[in-house]
Amino acid sequence: MVEDGLALFDKSINEFWNKFKSTVSDTSCQMVGLRDTYKDSIKAFAEKLAVKLKEEERMVEMFLEYQNQICRQNKLTQEKKENVLKLIAEVKDKKQDLDALTADIQDLKEEYARKRETISTANKAKEERLKRLQKSADLYTGRLGLEIQKIYGDKLQFLFTNIDPKHPESLFMFSLSLNEARDYEVSDSAPHFECLAEFQENVRKTNNFSAFLANVWKAFTAIVYN
Repeated sequence: MVEDGLALFDKSINEFWNKFKSTVSDTSCQMVGLRDTYKDSIKAFAEKLAVKLKEEERMVEMFLEYQNQICRQNKLTQEKKENVLKLIAEVKDKKQDLDALTADIQDLKEEYARKRETISTANKAKEERLKRLQKSADLYTGRLGLEIQKIYGDKLQFLFTNIDPKHPESLFMFSLSLNEARDYEVSDSAPHFECLAEFQENVRKTNNFSAFLANVWKAFTAIVYN
């Protein structure tokens, strides 16, 4: 009975051991399979992750390049804007200069027109005055032996004869003109007499040309008799 008990115990031990080994082998195989599967999964994930990282790096590079392009474009745009503003300022300055020049030209035209009108008016007045002088002098031509002729510089030359009884053909003369102020200007008397300047001043004040001619005739006559 003891031997039968030992044999039964030994048999139970063997069965347990065999069963245990079988169980351990199956578990080990499962673990190895799981480990290999895990390694393959990790490897595939790592490869995908590497690809993803490379794609993201390219995207980051593309983003940075795009950002740099935007910065360069913004810089160029700013430079162009500054150039445009500078050109606009230059155009405004030139327009102001042109407006100022146009205004100056207009002022010069108006000033020239005023001066031309003034000169024209003065010339007309001068011509009218000379005509009046000529008309006044004509009244004395027969009586005083007076002859009037126009000479250079818009001057009238007054020629007297019949002053010297011994030499009635002898000439006594003076020249008359109007200055810029339209005043009488007496010059070139022959023979010269001292009161010519006084006669000139009197005719300027009185505008009595007939009296002036009479005084000149008397002055020439006094020279002959003296």
